[in-house]
Amino acid sequence: MFWWREVTVTVNKNELKLVLDKLDNVKLELLRLRAMLLPEEEASEEEKREIEAARKEIAKGSKVKIDDLVKELC
Repeated sequence: MFWWREVTVTVNKNELKLVLDKLDNVKLELLRLRAMLLPEEEASEEEKREIEAARKEIAKGSKVKIDDLVKELC
């Protein structure tokens, strides 16, 4: 049986930035793996624009909420 407990964790800004940076790296790696698994599929013009926009967001330091990442990938 699994018991769910709520845990509160306090982190400073540097630790939070590290976690968010790692999440960005995870997202990029998932996108690379997806591309490797679907080599025959050509990206549409809209998908190419979305990919380019995502790369620009990452370059300027934009962050992604983990919930949004899970929704996008599942």
